[in-house]
Amino acid sequence: MQAMSELSGHNALVTGAARRLGRAIALGLARAGVNVIVHYRSSADEAADLVAEINALGPKGYALPADLAVSEKADALLPRATDLAGPIDFLINNASFFQESRLASVAPEQILNNVSVHAAAPLLLSRRLAAQNRPGAIINMLDTRVADYDKDHVAYHLSKRMLLSLTRMMAIEFAPRIRVNGIAPGLILPPEGKDEDYLKQLAPTNPLNTYGNTDDVVEAALFLLRSNFVTGQIIYVDGGRSLRGAVYG
Repeated sequence: MQAMSELSGHNALVTGAARRLGRAIALGLARAGVNVIVHYRSSADEAADLVAEINALGPKGYALPADLAVSEKADALLPRATDLAGPIDFLINNASFFQESRLASVAPEQILNNVSVHAAAPLLLSRRLAAQNRPGAIINMLDTRVADYDKDHVAYHLSKRMLLSLTRMMAIEFAPRIRVNGIAPGLILPPEGKDEDYLKQLAPTNPLNTYGNTDDVVEAALFLLRSNFVTGQIIYVDGGRSLRGAVYG
């Protein structure tokens, strides 16, 4: 496989890049010299601001809208990115949403919507990347609770568990050209509407008794993109929270 340890000059597509963790990853890639296609669904202003920041850093930035819950639009996103920037070297499947749901009351439609965005769309995008028939790398953004259980977000949990399985399946199916890994963050950002107190209150739930920040996740992403002999692995950026897992052994 062609070495990719030098990231500068490569092209990356980051889904859900306009805000929060996706934004941090996009900027981290740009600081490493990577051209970044910023995917967004409805955050057009934030995406435009991010593209301006990327361009100011030196690499090229582009913005592309798409609703990944619609399979046809998800499947067309990577070819559209290629039309803008040329062949895509790195795909970061980050787009996500986080809604409460319980097993006793979750609607089938809610499960299907989560699966569409968190599992089906990453699969469609990843297949398109692999079909380029050139070296590349994929990172799927997971959640530390895939190692345990999240009873308050059942639809989300099921879909992220599916993405965990897909990460390992794709690492086998897309080799040797494409490496596929995952990052499972823990306490990094509070949910929408919460502040840092949310993280402080939950800090004792992990062995390190603290919480991280977006730089910790960015460093993990850069490591995986630079590591040419690593595939099929999940990095838990969670202060050891995943060590508590019991439901899945």
